[in-house]
Amino acid sequence: MLADTHCHLDFSDFDNDRDQVIKRAQEAGIGYIVNVGSSVEGSKNSVKLAGEYDCVSAVVGIHPHEADGVVKEDLDSIRDLAGKKKVVAIGEIGLDYYRNFSSEENQKRLFRSLLSLAKETGLPVVLHSRQAEADTIGILEEFMPVYPLVHCFSGNRDFLENCLRLGAMISFTCNITFKKAQSLRDIVRIVPLDKIMLETDAPYLAPEGFRGKRNEPSYVKLLAAEIARIKGISPEAVASATTGNAKRFFKI
Repeated sequence: MLADTHCHLDFSDFDNDRDQVIKRAQEAGIGYIVNVGSSVEGSKNSVKLAGEYDCVSAVVGIHPHEADGVVKEDLDSIRDLAGKKKVVAIGEIGLDYYRNFSSEENQKRLFRSLLSLAKETGLPVVLHSRQAEADTIGILEEFMPVYPLVHCFSGNRDFLENCLRLGAMISFTCNITFKKAQSLRDIVRIVPLDKIMLETDAPYLAPEGFRGKRNEPSYVKLLAAEIARIKGISPEAVASATTGNAKRFFKI
């Protein structure tokens, strides 16, 4: 049994075959799917999906890309959604200084607001951090204790060590299968298995051999196999550990 701890099945990429995508995932042994909101509308749709499919849980939040346009009503909506059935975390939230679609100050303001909501509700947080490692760690430290999962980990060893110091879980995507991703594979090798979760970030980051195509939760099986290869253990051991981690973290 495997878990895809981060995907976006609410996106329009899946409008034509969402049922079939979820069925393929279940047939591939993916028993748990965590659908992550990246906007107010996406969070509403995530909650709706969780209500329609037994295997789907919802995460609600606002992506840092959206920070410039966020108003109080948006934060109120996320607060309301956080109390809905099968909502298991606040996310994805954080900082992205790579794209800079929103100003750094607005990103930090939004990040703090949603971390405050996570503390208030007791929900864990799903973090997005890209080229913003120092500020991500600094702001997290302001709100400890919170319970973070660093999604689609792409940082260096120093960032990893700081995340682990704060008790964070680390999630890897199918990009670790890319031919030029040796630095990421080196990170995978040193992360303790009891700190790892698996994700697709579908529809993004399809694995090697499927690049340029839409990613989907069934490909978690390929990700588990690659982590097993990197660590020199069995895919079954990876599945058991990472699914157990996901169940405990999200309480699913």
